Amino acid sequence: MMVRVQEADFDVGAELAALRRDQPQIGALVSFVGVVRAASDDAGVSEMTLEHYPGMTEKALAAMVSEAGRRWKIIDAIVIHRVGRLLPGDQIVLVAVAGTHRGEAFAACEFLIDYLKTRAPFWKREVTPQGARWVAARASDDQVAERWQD
Repeated sequence: MMVRVQEADFDVGAELAALRRDQPQIGALVSFVGVVRAASDDAGVSEMTLEHYPGMTEKALAAMVSEAGRRWKIIDAIVIHRVGRLLPGDQIVLVAVAGTHRGEAFAACEFLIDYLKTRAPFWKREVTPQGARWVAARASDDQVAERWQD
């Protein structure tokens, strides 16, 4: 299981191939790629900057992946999250989960996406025609993540 926080873009195909390599027991591979939108809250977005605390962020992401592994029978997982300046269309995040069956892999991937949106220590600033603004947490994301509470 691997987590990376990086400024550089990632190659989804290469990452998925690496996740599957030498693991013939994998029967399902579920992935999610988050991309910068050109609009947010009815305003155009020309760029986004993601900030984090190095060390703390990776530890939090690793804890989320470990939690997914405790909840579901998965073989492997990867979370790659970008930071720094990003433009519309740029990839932000890759979450991929490998399992023997699709149900476990889908559930673990969805859990990780929901927890990334609500619990990962990232701060997002968007630039719109009205100027720069910090993006607040969304209540709708918190409501979705509540379903994973024990």
